[in-house]
Amino acid sequence: MFVGHYSAALAAKAAEPRAPLWALVAGCQLIDIGWSGLVMAGVEKMKIDPNLPGSPLDLYFMPYTHSLPGSLVWAVGAALLSRLVLRLPWRAAAIIGLVVFSHWILDLLVHRPDLELWFGGPKVGLGLWNYPLPEMALELGLVAVAGGAWIAKRKDLGMVAWPAVLFLAFLTAIQMISSMGAMGEDVVKDGAMALAVYLVATGVAWAVDRGRA
Repeated sequence: MFVGHYSAALAAKAAEPRAPLWALVAGCQLIDIGWSGLVMAGVEKMKIDPNLPGSPLDLYFMPYTHSLPGSLVWAVGAALLSRLVLRLPWRAAAIIGLVVFSHWILDLLVHRPDLELWFGGPKVGLGLWNYPLPEMALELGLVAVAGGAWIAKRKDLGMVAWPAVLFLAFLTAIQMISSMGAMGEDVVKDGAMALAVYLVATGVAWAVDRGRA
């Protein structure tokens, strides 16, 4: 899953407007941000298998980011940092932590069995990646529903809707671009490209949050 992860950030922003959008957007992809860095460093492993249906990613070793206990550690760490560093209320900090953990739940729907239930334990994944069209429909549908809730909340707070609409259009565009582009065999380059997209999305979210009026 890619753009579908952002639905958790948008739904959380609708539920808790005090949480910064950029922190929620970074949080929903924090596990993949860590994964990108660890893949580039050679700590976690992946390879590209063009024979796989849908996504060509063979994610055969990523216990530190995508195992169930690993994801929980990232989520708790994000919540604590949000409270201690960003000085957010506990509710907002806890929601950021939940958004981080939502990454594992959503990945469970689409990944092939590559998500460890514990370190060195059995791997799970429902494999919706094997069915590209339903998988993309799910991702875009989640973003549309969560985005609608976020826009409605902005209107309730007396805020204009157009920055939110532009952000949803941006997410749809990067989903379409990513679905058409083929990944190469250079895992460092692929990891760097993924990391760049996550950081750009975080920057755009920060800009959207600046346009409050």
